[in-house]
Amino acid sequence: MKTIVVLCAVVAVALAAPLQSNTNEVVVVKETPLNNIGLDGYNYAYEQSDGQAHQESAEVVNAGRENQSLAVRGSFTYVDPTTNVKYTVNYTADENGFHPEGAHLPS
Repeated sequence: MKTIVVLCAVVAVALAAPLQSNTNEVVVVKETPLNNIGLDGYNYAYEQSDGQAHQESAEVVNAGRENQSLAVRGSFTYVDPTTNVKYTVNYTADENGFHPEGAHLPS
């Protein structure tokens, strides 16, 4: 009988213990909201507390013509969770395709 009472007491204490907060929660620390009024392109940027970041801007090329397109420039940064190394990729994307550049990427 004592064993059952002690077991119930241990379970009750365990259930009543406060939950630990998640100290690894990622939050946005800097943000430039999407700026797009529907004309001439857009731009936006953000940075997170875990080191990730992204910024991008675009402009309309050959506006009003048959070959109208967007010319996009941007970069993103991420942290490899296994090595804790930060990587940045700069890129362009246009009528010639997607072109990434980074010190860790093959040329």
